[in-house]
Amino acid sequence: MTLDKLPIGKEGKIKAVGGQGMLRLRLLDMGLIPGTLLKITRIAPMGDPIELLVRGYRLSIRLEDAKTVEIEVD
Repeated sequence: MTLDKLPIGKEGKIKAVGGQGMLRLRLLDMGLIPGTLLKITRIAPMGDPIELLVRGYRLSIRLEDAKTVEIEVD
């Protein structure tokens, strides 16, 4: 499953971060590292961006970027 499909309030664990070049590096720099737990806390009214709770801080990313992050839900 990809991060863009995770419902609000559910937790997931990052399996892999896709993308290419600078996009992938930027996601990794923001803390989206395989093995990290995260939760979607809010979605903007028009559906983009989404807000995540990752490593104790809130992070907003575009839905297009969220499609490159593979997660597993327990």
